[in-house]
Amino acid sequence: MATRNGSAVWEGTLREGKGTVRLGSGAFEGPYWFASRFEEGNGTNPEELIGAAHAGCFSMALSAALSKAGLSPKRIETTAKVHLGQVEGGFAITLIELETRASVPGIDERAFLDHAEGAKKNCPVSKALAGTEIKLNAKLVG
Repeated sequence: MATRNGSAVWEGTLREGKGTVRLGSGAFEGPYWFASRFEEGNGTNPEELIGAAHAGCFSMALSAALSKAGLSPKRIETTAKVHLGQVEGGFAITLIELETRASVPGIDERAFLDHAEGAKKNCPVSKALAGTEIKLNAKLVG
């Protein structure tokens, strides 16, 4: 199987420093610093990148499950809200909320929700983040 990579460079102290994150594919490179991670400053942060990875992984896992069931999803749109909070001993990702909207002809709401729950449990990123609470809000649309 494939091995993927990303990299980061950090220069300076935690509050005054700055960094750059890069995807190994070259598809993204962006700055990050204290304010972009712990406040509302411009730039990216590790949690935002985890959210994008989780949303992408979940959407593909749901598509695979639906396809395996003989269905043809038209569109699956997922957002992952990654909550960073202070806990005993420092900071942690305390919750991830997956919100997905999908257009899947020929499926009823109950079957769709079952497939969505299965995708939440079985996508590789969910498995990697198993120590974090993951909530799912899935809706079948048009």
